[in-house]
Amino acid sequence: MFIVIVSFPPIRTGKESDFLQWFESSNQAFSGFEGFIRRRLLEPLKAGTYAAIVEFETQAAFEAMHGSPLHDVFGENVAPLFDGKPSPAFYKVIAG
Repeated sequence: MFIVIVSFPPIRTGKESDFLQWFESSNQAFSGFEGFIRRRLLEPLKAGTYAAIVEFETQAAFEAMHGSPLHDVFGENVAPLFDGKPSPAFYKVIAG
C-alpha cells in the first residue's frame, strides 16, 4: 500500500467551509481512480492546520491520479483558499 500524508497550509480567513466542501467533492472525484483506497481529512485538536491521509494500492496508481487533468483542476480550485502550498510526505506500508 502507498500512503501520502499531506500537511495543508493555513486556510485563509472565512474559507474553511469552502475548503471542507472542496475536500468532500475531490474525495468523490478521486475515488473513481483505479487503486484508490481512501482519503481522510484530519483536523488538529489544538493549534495547527488540517492534514490528509491518502491511501492507494500502489505508488503508480497514486501517480496516475496525481498526474491527471482532474487533479490539476481540483488543485487550481483549492489554491486560492490557502496561505501557502500543501506539503506531502510519501510512505510505503511495510507492516500491519
